[in-house]
Amino acid sequence: MMLSNFTYSDSNHRDGVYYLVDEAAMLDFGNSFASFLQTGLIITLIGNLGAGKTTLVRGILHGLGYQGIVKSPTYNLVEIYKISRLYLYHFDFYRFNDSREWEEAGFREYFNSTSICFVEWPEKIGNLLPNADLQFSIEILETGRNIAIQTGTDAGKQCLEHWRNQKKT
Repeated sequence: MMLSNFTYSDSNHRDGVYYLVDEAAMLDFGNSFASFLQTGLIITLIGNLGAGKTTLVRGILHGLGYQGIVKSPTYNLVEIYKISRLYLYHFDFYRFNDSREWEEAGFREYFNSTSICFVEWPEKIGNLLPNADLQFSIEILETGRNIAIQTGTDAGKQCLEHWRNQKKT
């Protein structure tokens, strides 16, 4: 499957930067990653308000077959999605004022080998979050978005490699 609605450019400090022209491209980008995600992954999402972090997660969830509404977890702190036997947790720590709130909320148990966790605003919980396997950094441009991908673990590198390989076919 050849994906042509986003453009790749290489960078010395990142595993790849992609230009996304609009919301549909962000959804397609997320959808294209869905089948390469595996349980146990932690994916951090970096970007200003309105950058498209939840839109990216929506694309991934739709790519996994989820048909329901995907909303920002800003007010609930976490949205839980169950697809077959897979649990996906979408966190948003924007409203945290202190990293101790993470411990008090009991979220550590969600980060395990049987789930996939998406985390918006990971910097709000300091170094309490386990290492991210993948990090998507979204930059708002005058027209469109740049999304940079960084890997933090072997599992993240493997996921990104498999995704890149399918883009070539």
